[in-house]
Amino acid sequence: MPSWLKRLSTQKLKADLSAGMTTALVAIPDGIASAILAGLNPIHGLYALMIGTPIAAMLASSQFMYVANTGALAIGTGGALEPFSGDEKVQALIVLVLLAGLIQLALGLLKLGGLVRFVANAVLIGFMTGVAIRIILSQLGEFNGYHAEGSNVMMRTLDWLAHLHHSDVASTLVGLGTLVLIVLLSRTRLAQLAMAIALVAATVLVWFAGLEGVATLGDTTLIPEGLPPLAIPQWELVAALLPSAAGLAIIALVQGVGVSKTVPNPDGSYPNISRDFSAKGVANIASGMFAGMPVGGTMSETAVSLKAGARSRWAGIFSGGFIIVGVLLLSDVLGQLAMPAIAALLIVAGIEAIKPDRIGDVWHSGWEPRIIMLTTFVATLMLQVHEAVFLGVGLSMLHFLYVSSVDVRIVSLHPGGNGSFVEKPVPATVGAGESVILMVYGNLYFAAATTLESMLPEARAGARVILRLRGVPRAGSTLVTVLEQYANRLKRSGASLVLAEVSPTLHEQLARTGTIVLCGEKNVFPEQPDLFAATRQALGGARAHP
Repeated sequence: MPSWLKRLSTQKLKADLSAGMTTALVAIPDGIASAILAGLNPIHGLYALMIGTPIAAMLASSQFMYVANTGALAIGTGGALEPFSGDEKVQALIVLVLLAGLIQLALGLLKLGGLVRFVANAVLIGFMTGVAIRIILSQLGEFNGYHAEGSNVMMRTLDWLAHLHHSDVASTLVGLGTLVLIVLLSRTRLAQLAMAIALVAATVLVWFAGLEGVATLGDTTLIPEGLPPLAIPQWELVAALLPSAAGLAIIALVQGVGVSKTVPNPDGSYPNISRDFSAKGVANIASGMFAGMPVGGTMSETAVSLKAGARSRWAGIFSGGFIIVGVLLLSDVLGQLAMPAIAALLIVAGIEAIKPDRIGDVWHSGWEPRIIMLTTFVATLMLQVHEAVFLGVGLSMLHFLYVSSVDVRIVSLHPGGNGSFVEKPVPATVGAGESVILMVYGNLYFAAATTLESMLPEARAGARVILRLRGVPRAGSTLVTVLEQYANRLKRSGASLVLAEVSPTLHEQLARTGTIVLCGEKNVFPEQPDLFAATRQALGGARAHP
């Protein structure tokens, strides 16, 4: 029995029940809106909350992370399912979510949580900003009653702007009224429930006023009653959906890490990211088996839960239970929700997802992050979401390789007082019979190793170049080649290369490659606990053997 279940009697259940109910009231409208954003029956968003949310709460290392629908996942799901229609669309959803869950589970079990560090912050900001804009633009038609046409969200927006005169006045007023009410309530004690209250108020207004021209949820879809049925996946769809599933898995993992890294557990420790991967994987597998949408860690609902008094993972478990009860009791009511009001909720969510401060941080970090952010942003608007994700990850990797290759600095060390050393510029040429100690800063893998080669000085006959390798645990083949070519170059000039502060692992590797034989065993000095002991020995040896 899990330890958290054994401690049930000691938990502050009252606080967790209150937090669970509050978060459920916030999550239900989000679940409905996310499904609409993905072009699905809202019940699929609610199924995800009913199944995925409590399972993730039970299994995650992060006790406070709320796992639910997110706008980015909804946009990605909608793009992946765009080629499908009717019952085939639901079948594709099942396979898509199952695949995403399996990928997440595999990454978690293999303890590959650290992989998310390869997604640069510039990519994340560009992607999330693009998703926010897509959410806003995609809801303009529901907001004013005119549904634009176009090949992508930008073209549909242009068509919408060209046909503003076709707007339905009643729908536009309901949408604007919902926006105003959300803004006003957000400044009161009811801020956490502002969206839910505004949605209900707008729906009641449409019903009482008899505004038949305003579209409701029931006009476009039928909300099933009861618990979701167990689905049978059609595995022949795997090949078509695997790239999109991988993209969704990456989106969910990156969003979840944002929560895991910023929200500690009750004991002050930070969650295990790989275990959170696994938990979200199991949650998505379960959600997919019941035709639910993909779920991921969401900072907004997590913040609501904490502000409402959550004390443990039970807040998320209770929230899932409240959602189940709410859907079972209110399925008939859901069909009366006003579509312009739902659009207003999504527009507000999109606006809140735009973070000017974080955009500014990236913008002022340099031209490379700026280009990466803008490229990812444009790609998110113009391409399928999973394509934008892969492009962003690729840009992150290329940027890492570029920075690693150029962010290399080499200095010469000169003995100072009391055994210290002073950094000075590297001479272009080491004079005859002289010795120079070289220290390298930066990554020395393949691209950077080539940069290092261009920085190494020439040397006259009898000169000795001492290269400190402390902090280099192992050498890639490119670095080995650079060392050997430089050693040969010095030999041709009558000089020699000395390697100092060589770790045992690096020594073994250089011995296998023949590099030590090329330099000479007497010219290789292993590292010692004293950070500069081997360096001083190498320098002393150089003076003893001019």
